[in-house]
Amino acid sequence: MNHKTLDSQMLHPKEQIVIAMTRIYERGLTTLSGGNISVIDEAGDLWISPSGIDKGNLTPDDIMCVKKNGEIVGKHKPSSEYPFHRAIYQMRPDLKALIHAHPPALVSYSIIRQKPEANLTLQAKRTCGEIGYAPYELPGSEALGAVNAQQFSNPKVKAIIMENHGTVLGGSDIVDAYARFETFEFCAAMGLYSSLIGKAQPLTDEQIDSYYNQLPTTKPTYPTMSYTSVEKALRSEICKLIYRGCNHNLMFSSAGTISARTEGNDFLITPAQTSRWELTPAQLVQIKKGKAEAGKTPSEYTWLHQKIYNENPDVNAIICSQPPYLMSFGITDEYFNVRTIPESWIFLQDVHNVPVSSLWQENEGEDIRAFIKKGSTAVIVRNATAVVVGASLMKAFDYLEVAECSAKSIVQGISMGKMVAINDAQVAELREYFKAVMRIC
Repeated sequence: MNHKTLDSQMLHPKEQIVIAMTRIYERGLTTLSGGNISVIDEAGDLWISPSGIDKGNLTPDDIMCVKKNGEIVGKHKPSSEYPFHRAIYQMRPDLKALIHAHPPALVSYSIIRQKPEANLTLQAKRTCGEIGYAPYELPGSEALGAVNAQQFSNPKVKAIIMENHGTVLGGSDIVDAYARFETFEFCAAMGLYSSLIGKAQPLTDEQIDSYYNQLPTTKPTYPTMSYTSVEKALRSEICKLIYRGCNHNLMFSSAGTISARTEGNDFLITPAQTSRWELTPAQLVQIKKGKAEAGKTPSEYTWLHQKIYNENPDVNAIICSQPPYLMSFGITDEYFNVRTIPESWIFLQDVHNVPVSSLWQENEGEDIRAFIKKGSTAVIVRNATAVVVGASLMKAFDYLEVAECSAKSIVQGISMGKMVAINDAQVAELREYFKAVMRIC
């Protein structure tokens, strides 16, 4: 897998734009001709993708520069949407990168003239912020620039829906903007899929604030750490699975936690507030005797992973993630019935929903831990995340993929008719025949 990392500190704006646009295009979040990205540098020069050039084959040499004095430098024409990029930067000097695209789920909201609900998960609202809505204006016009910039006049807004058009998002740099773009599209997809199976139940702002306010501001650290060859291999394996998860729509920039047991109940875990696409083996955090590697901040779910490892010696890997089809069952009152095909039930058995309050540390994840101790490989925490466990990293990742594919089949099949599940007798037969490969505690 050819994985290129976005680095706003060391890469030239031309390279940043090419990497981000290539990633967006390859993931089907825009078309060959659609979308544009800009970065404004320390000199006030605006670098922007060109007009009418294949988004799947961009090179740094294709990127255009509009100098602070208005001079245009480059071999093409700047994007026709340059006027609204300029207008937004003038309105919001805190923004240093903008992404405009036509991702399918967000366009669905755009053409029914609604804003996606950002409060569907704890993390989505925190990343997306308040959502703006710009009325339709002619593409490329000064009028479009004016209505878009007006939405960004609210300093809490960093993402907007463009009526019958698409979306535009800003960030403090290209990594921040891309994380917001991906999160916004995942949030829209969750909302869209949930509408096919039931009614989404968003969190209140008070619930979201309550969750983040109860997280500890400091964590105990371990003074010295050693790095064995086994652990170094695990670090690489975790990063490769994170990249695969992002490419397969199982994770995204701002969501996706993986841990792996190292020795005893010690483990490695992904860090907090780090883009999953940009994650490196060195950034993973070692947890030893319940304490984190000094100088690093581990995932907010570290305490839960620790408790699961302590109580389940057969669990050697844990994944927390928010794949959109699976989470459509986590934001509605609908039951995720995995009795779809034999593979789904064998690996997942029955998947239970638990309340979001399970993630408040005072509740100690009791509901989640209880189901995992009974043999569950996956638990859905409402409006938060799926928690998947396995005897190895590959098994945990496989279970996550099986869960998302099963959820996708159910959601997509609804338009054709009601699901007919494998019956109790067939489940009993599967249990007996495949008990050797099932997780039974």
